[in-house]
Amino acid sequence: MPKTKLYPAIEPHLQGLLDVGQGHQVYWEECGNPEGVPVVFLHGGPGGGCSNYSRRFFNPAVYRVVLFDQRGCGRSVPHACTQDNFIHHLVGDMELLRNTLSIDRWVLCGGSWGCTLALAYAQQHADRVRGIVMRGVFAARTSEMNWLYHAGGASQVFAKEWAQFASALGDGHVTGKDGNVLNAYNRMLQSDDPEQQAQAAAAWCTWEDSLCSVHTPLPSQPDPLRALAMARISAHMFVHDPALNQAQCWGLGDGKPLSYLAGVAGIIVQGQFDMVTPAVTAWQLHQVWLGSQLRMVHTAGHSSSDPALQAALVEALNDMASLAR
Repeated sequence: MPKTKLYPAIEPHLQGLLDVGQGHQVYWEECGNPEGVPVVFLHGGPGGGCSNYSRRFFNPAVYRVVLFDQRGCGRSVPHACTQDNFIHHLVGDMELLRNTLSIDRWVLCGGSWGCTLALAYAQQHADRVRGIVMRGVFAARTSEMNWLYHAGGASQVFAKEWAQFASALGDGHVTGKDGNVLNAYNRMLQSDDPEQQAQAAAAWCTWEDSLCSVHTPLPSQPDPLRALAMARISAHMFVHDPALNQAQCWGLGDGKPLSYLAGVAGIIVQGQFDMVTPAVTAWQLHQVWLGSQLRMVHTAGHSSSDPALQAALVEALNDMASLAR
């Protein structure tokens, strides 16, 4: 296992709320070396938000690190808001933030849903991308949604946890004959009953957290505010965003090289035993992203707290700093 460890905790030297329109204000911060290689961190979810821990993957002497909480989550306001909150809005927010900070080109670093956002951004703004580092690749395609939210996918490995996830909907929400709980959860999370929303959010995050790590059990009781943003925004996007849940999102699946990633340096870090975002997506992306590196971590799952995956991600970012200069 690589010996690379997280960098020491640091504090931002700049931060603020960026008015991105439609009533949303996005929290952002900058830390590390102001003259370093610009990199933007794209958190998971959708709706996961950043944490102080997110800063520690980057060498602060080398990188100019930009982190932001996507619409509706973390320190962005309004909290858990799904109105005007689709992936094309997030891409636009990234461009506004890049211009606001006077950054010409930057490295993208995304994990899980952050990989989806990185692909969407690169597809529209490849000329602004120096390189991309991905961890636990998720592209929000039909097959990936089925794995997580239909009976017959991850439920075959985590049967007890799936039963709890499905039963949390109660008798008032029909899951459908195909075992799809996604639409039912979206309805419950959009209800006017705060108690019902909280119950659904806790069950949603407990299900996903149970799949994340092969080493460290995640908290059995998710933080209520974080859980609400995560579950509500995720379900909303996965059900309603027209750019998602297609067989060949971002050009994946047809086996042809991705022209928008031509010449873009890429390092893909993937846990072999990832139960949230199975390794097949990382493999398929590597096949069509010419020149990319795929670094499989054979003792890790999805969570960046898995020691070997954590070390591999730090090492990949260290390597990318040289590639992106």
